[in-house]
Amino acid sequence: MKVEYAPRAIADLRKIGEQSRRAFGEAVAVALETYIRATVARIAVIPDGAQQLPQRPGVRVVPLVRYPFKIFYTLIADRIIILHIRHAARRPWRAE
Repeated sequence: MKVEYAPRAIADLRKIGEQSRRAFGEAVAVALETYIRATVARIAVIPDGAQQLPQRPGVRVVPLVRYPFKIFYTLIADRIIILHIRHAARRPWRAE
């Protein structure tokens, strides 16, 4: 299935990369980015495999197991739209 990124998700990725490089160095930032890409690739293979959010109809969430982030996405026709990538320690994304 084709994957697209919403503008907010693109901004999230940039911010995550910048902050992880500053805080933890290049190696950790690259590992995190690689893990996010691998998780998105798994979503593309099994788009219905993630938990749906009852408070946000049509939105699914995948937690990154090795890192404290969650990927929020939706399915529209034959596309997956990555909506938001959020740090898990932050307050819930509007009643997550």
